Amino acid sequence: MEAFHKERVMKPENKIPVIDLISAQMRAVINVHQAELPPWPADDIAAQRQHYTRERQFWNAGAPQMATRAAAVPTPYGEVATRLYYPQHNSRATLFYLHGGGFILGNLDTHDRIMRLLASYTRCTVVGIDYTLSPEARFPQAIEETVAACRFFHQRADEYALNMAQIGFAGDSAGAMLALASALWLRDKQIVCGSVVATLLWYGLYGLQDSPSRRLFGGEWDGLTRQDLERYENAYLRDELDRESPWYCLFNNDLTRNVPPCFIAGAEFDPLLDDSRLLHQTLQAHNQPSEYRMYPGTLHAFLHYSRMMKTADDALQDGARFFMAQLK
Repeated sequence: MEAFHKERVMKPENKIPVIDLISAQMRAVINVHQAELPPWPADDIAAQRQHYTRERQFWNAGAPQMATRAAAVPTPYGEVATRLYYPQHNSRATLFYLHGGGFILGNLDTHDRIMRLLASYTRCTVVGIDYTLSPEARFPQAIEETVAACRFFHQRADEYALNMAQIGFAGDSAGAMLALASALWLRDKQIVCGSVVATLLWYGLYGLQDSPSRRLFGGEWDGLTRQDLERYENAYLRDELDRESPWYCLFNNDLTRNVPPCFIAGAEFDPLLDDSRLLHQTLQAHNQPSEYRMYPGTLHAFLHYSRMMKTADDALQDGARFFMAQLK
């Protein structure tokens, strides 16, 4: 009986052999060796943030040149840095961008190329929000800082040469959750910052605790093992109750009405893929406007690699086209 019990509790490794299946473009990206970078620092968030910023410098090179402006935004938690990207066009709307990084990594510099390309492709002003990272800040601080930034620029649209009549929220990974959560927060609390015409969501997590993709994908190659996902969540949330909040588990929110049109992008071999699929299916079931695209052969975070990956550039352009189609 004891031997049988030991057999039952062993966890066989049934993960999909992801690295054997990714696209040639994706493989070329992960084969890029930056010799000057030290090994990934385990269990040291400050060192991880420095490493992440240095690693992203290579992938941000060659982005479109445009006018930018920095602005410090007052929030209930203190000032938050923002960066405005002005395309060489008359902007028809303002797109707020929330960077990814598992809530604990990332800043305006790590996602600079993404924001520049979005400004160029949408022909709209992009405002990057450098929300306070976790674990220094816990849920829902990043959402409240985003909403404060939205209100700040709505009140000072002329000063910053912004068209705030139509706005959108965009983000990747954890930033995608923050983007949709912020839009729902505005709706639920009846805060007016302009008409939210769309959200652009690249490979986000939306509150699932388990799914087939989480069980079959994720590993050292993308930093999204089950232990990694738990670590990010534990750093962000204050307690167990937060896991069920309608602004963390977005499936617990009301997705049957007045959800801004959502562009939802998934990566084929991403453990978070089912979050995106289920979000799209839920919105479709309630006749809420949504477009879902899955990008074959890709890993989580592929949006960063447009310098080498046409698929990443395609995903940005697809989101930009969706956003522009919603503008009046």
